[in-house]
Amino acid sequence: MNKRFVGVLTFAFVVAAGASLILYRVLLNRPQSTKAAPAAAHIVLATKNLEAGTVLKEEDVQVSDWPGPVPEGAKLEVKDVLGRGVTVSIFAKEPIIESRMAQKGAGGGLAAMIPPGMRAVAVRVNEVVGVAGFVVPGMRVDVIISGSAPGSSSALGTLTRTLLQNVEVLSAGQDFKKDAEGKPVVVQVINLLVTPEQAEQLSLAASQTQIQLVLRNPLDREIAKTPGTALSHLFSGQRTALADALGTPAASAAPRPRAPRPAAQPVQQAAPAPKKEAPFVMEIISGAKKVETKFEEGK
Repeated sequence: MNKRFVGVLTFAFVVAAGASLILYRVLLNRPQSTKAAPAAAHIVLATKNLEAGTVLKEEDVQVSDWPGPVPEGAKLEVKDVLGRGVTVSIFAKEPIIESRMAQKGAGGGLAAMIPPGMRAVAVRVNEVVGVAGFVVPGMRVDVIISGSAPGSSSALGTLTRTLLQNVEVLSAGQDFKKDAEGKPVVVQVINLLVTPEQAEQLSLAASQTQIQLVLRNPLDREIAKTPGTALSHLFSGQRTALADALGTPAASAAPRPRAPRPAAQPVQQAAPAPKKEAPFVMEIISGAKKVETKFEEGK
């Protein structure tokens, strides 16, 4: 092969490689084109962690940029949130949302955490009633009552039944902050979140019977149907429902359908008596004397 041709080919290869290297370095060091960042929205954010029951002040919130879509119910001005109570814990840098605040004028504290139509009822407890202190805010409990029912037989002894189920614990003592760890807190009074009707039942039960709280899993919302029990049943092994033990009359059986009455027979009227025919009268006149003689049929 011609040495000159080989030299030219080698020189061309070196030049091409050098040019490629220079072009690669130019493209590598080329400044990247920056895309225009989307305009950030301005909404009200929490400046620190806010516990439930806190009344919002100016130092608790601020208007800041929020990238991305604005959350539903987010507030745009600080004046819209000042003086309103927090019903659900809000963490720092989180948006202040309408659903996490109490209504305007409701204030803060425990009262602001009560939903419309509900009531908070205080129940006195001890270590036993309060499940060794594990009845803390946010837990769910059942309420069991024990006592003597009016008119019940003394042979039954003490009666026990479940009064309420799946009731939320609103506060324990003076603490209404929900503890995610569920640490035991021994208190004297707890507040239960109930309806007005349940509040009446619970108030009467607290004054006339003994109350026992039963802790349940907050995710278990099923309502169990329990018949209740009596002291005599514990020793006899019976499982009779309290309604039967107390002699509560069972639902009356549906009345039996009466047999259809036979149709009334038409009254047969007696045939009318045959009309009596008038007798045949014969008049006999003899001078000034007149004599009538009657002749009846069949005679």
